[in-house]
Amino acid sequence: MKVLIIGLGSIARKHLVALQSLSEPTQCYALRSRADAAPLAGLQNVYSYTEAAALDPDWVLISNPTALHRATIEKVLPWGKPLFIEKPALDSLADTDLLLQRSEAVLTYVACNLRFLEGLQFLRKYLKGRNIQEAQIYCGSYLPEWRPGTDFRQSYSARPELGGGVHLDLIHELDYAYWLFGAPERHTATLRSRSTLDIPAVDYAHYVLCYPRFVATVTLNYFRRDYRRHLELVLEDETLVFDLATNQVRTAGGVVLFRSEQTIADTYLPQLRYFTQLVRDQATTSMNSLREGLEVLKMVSHEYIDG
Repeated sequence: MKVLIIGLGSIARKHLVALQSLSEPTQCYALRSRADAAPLAGLQNVYSYTEAAALDPDWVLISNPTALHRATIEKVLPWGKPLFIEKPALDSLADTDLLLQRSEAVLTYVACNLRFLEGLQFLRKYLKGRNIQEAQIYCGSYLPEWRPGTDFRQSYSARPELGGGVHLDLIHELDYAYWLFGAPERHTATLRSRSTLDIPAVDYAHYVLCYPRFVATVTLNYFRRDYRRHLELVLEDETLVFDLATNQVRTAGGVVLFRSEQTIADTYLPQLRYFTQLVRDQATTSMNSLREGLEVLKMVSHEYIDG
């Protein structure tokens, strides 16, 4: 199987490791912008879309900065190849009707690897038929430690012109809210950038998602030094806490309902197994198509609210 990678940043390298772990032999190519780009083991460089198209890849992995996704998708759609698009699908919902119409002809998947976290999969089954009263989703981490050895202020995460901002970087939390609960009837968003990180991109986001029977809140930030990532669910008869960092679901009383040794880093491989199986099966849709990815993006306010 031949895979073309467009955008070779930190997330693409995680995908590359997972690709090289697949049992099926995979030849990986990367579309590079510079002829002096450093080689990587197991990866062959190409330097133009014309050269890339001539490879006739089996599918394309799009993992360049979010602000470039739309132009990249438009470039490769005429090839008719399945597209694996790193989250978020786009940085804006403007003028997407034609893009969606054209994309229906190919298999698309927006990569939200938390859907492959076993604790979330357990909860999705456990919650069927249960009455949710309230949900609180939280993710706080420290951006300067995300990419050791680099200046975080120069990363795309810190630069809104590249599609950066915690509301887009951590869209995983909104995606799994959508996956667990569906689309809210309405939502509000507060987005700010006033922390001591002193970056122009949004570094704090808070959402209130209103469903027919309950309300879910989602809080995201770039500035918390002690990493926390959890979901708290108040049900009719019990309260559940899911710690994503430890992949453990327990009751408020401390009874463990589910525990797994799987880490978030371990989700990249099953995600790629899922997608490559779709490619082999010549599937026409996925669990998170471009259309569904844009439904999740509707929950992300792009209006800067300094509330």
